[in-house]
Amino acid sequence: MNQAHPDSTGDTSPVGRGTADPLAGMLHRSARGDEAAFAQLYDATAARLHGLVTRVVRDPAQSDEVTQEAYLEIWRTASRFDPRRGSALSWLMTIGHRRAVDRVRSAESSSRRDTTYARADHRVEHDSTEEAALAGLESRRVRAALTSLTTVQREAIELAYFGGYTHTEVASLLDLPVGTAKTRIRDGLIRLRDTMGVAQ
Repeated sequence: MNQAHPDSTGDTSPVGRGTADPLAGMLHRSARGDEAAFAQLYDATAARLHGLVTRVVRDPAQSDEVTQEAYLEIWRTASRFDPRRGSALSWLMTIGHRRAVDRVRSAESSSRRDTTYARADHRVEHDSTEEAALAGLESRRVRAALTSLTTVQREAIELAYFGGYTHTEVASLLDLPVGTAKTRIRDGLIRLRDTMGVAQ
């Protein structure tokens, strides 16, 4: 009589055996909180999943983040894997791809918001001595407040708001990932706002 042979954990379930699909066995054990099995799963699949994410996101730094987010989701939802619907690898890759697409859409949405804000905030120049004087005073206040920023924040802000460069262009000029450039600009603007708010 044929008997099911347990795996190293003593699991005799079809998924747990993992004879046809070793990754399915690792997922099954991960679903029960087996961190060693999850580590094995990560080692066996991380290169392929990260490669897929990188092809979608096209930003090494963000690819690393998205890959880690994907594995966090895999760890949390491993119990949802159903081997009858496909292989474990395809399930993992689907999660990674979905995470990568979400990140790209989020970045595109953020870029559109930035563009819309810039257009809405753009003021048409008028031939007015009073407005020119006020603008000059405001410019001096901003430049004075810039001294409160770190060097990296200041150069990013100056390129974006005095140089007129986009976030992508700032990232290219400073040899940074776009996400890092956006963070420096955002943090710099927060500090500028706080500094100028104190001065009022």
